Amino acid sequence: MPRPRTTLRQLSYFVALAESGSFTRAAERMGVSQPSLSQQIRALEQILEAPLFERGGPAIPTPLGRELLERARRILLDVADLEEVRHGAGDTLTGTIRLGVSPTLGAYLMPGLVARLHREHPALRVHVREGLPPVLASGLASGVHDVVLAQLPVQGRSFHSERLFREPLHVAMAADHPLRSKQVITPADLRGAQLLTLMPEYRLAEQIAAISHEVGATVLRDYEGTSLDAIRQMAGMGMGLALLPDLYVRQEVREGDDVVVRPVKGARYYRDIGLLWRQGAGRAPAFKLIARLLKDVAA
Repeated sequence: MPRPRTTLRQLSYFVALAESGSFTRAAERMGVSQPSLSQQIRALEQILEAPLFERGGPAIPTPLGRELLERARRILLDVADLEEVRHGAGDTLTGTIRLGVSPTLGAYLMPGLVARLHREHPALRVHVREGLPPVLASGLASGVHDVVLAQLPVQGRSFHSERLFREPLHVAMAADHPLRSKQVITPADLRGAQLLTLMPEYRLAEQIAAISHEVGATVLRDYEGTSLDAIRQMAGMGMGLALLPDLYVRQEVREGDDVVVRPVKGARYYRDIGLLWRQGAGRAPAFKLIARLLKDVAA
């Protein structure tokens, strides 16, 4: 007698139950009756010859259930990506795309991108959600996001990374800072300086730490900013020097503001920006087109 095979329905019900913690909520989420969902879960457990959830209370996954959960999610995502290959014909920018973006990029690129997509591809809906880089990467891996716009590199072997552009960094300082008279800042000028930084979850924070180590500066860990605006304001108050990306400087800093901004002469003073999606994504042609539009917007 042939051995029963695991089905995508069983995996879908299993993931829904593990995420909701309740047979009732999982059944509602999947649009089926609770007995039907329970039957499929029991069938999956019989195939695996082991329980996947604890009994007698909330639906808490067993150690085996926790081990299988991420694999089940990946399988369902791979199938969804495979089914979306059909979107590759004709106008690839149709339907809905969920785009995750770092807060250090969203305000400066999203308005132009969304306006252009609305004008040139009205059949496409873009859902934009900001998040810290580790959360974005996790959301991309789990299917919360279809694509992610972030500073490179982003960890994840299953991601395709499309480099968009290289963005210079500038030094921002208080209007009365001794370096204000220099038109170009050199790495030697930063020796002994106190550098302001973002929260450690940002790739830019790692970069500032590396630069600080290289030039002999100090990173002010007691004043980690939650945004580029925050470290710009701290620089304007004379608390230290801030390294600000070109996109931010172009849109947010004006002559006569609370900070003076100068370019830096050095090979390391830039950040790479990229668009990422899962390897094998069926809508890769659409994502490549979005990448080209983002390059245009940034330029």
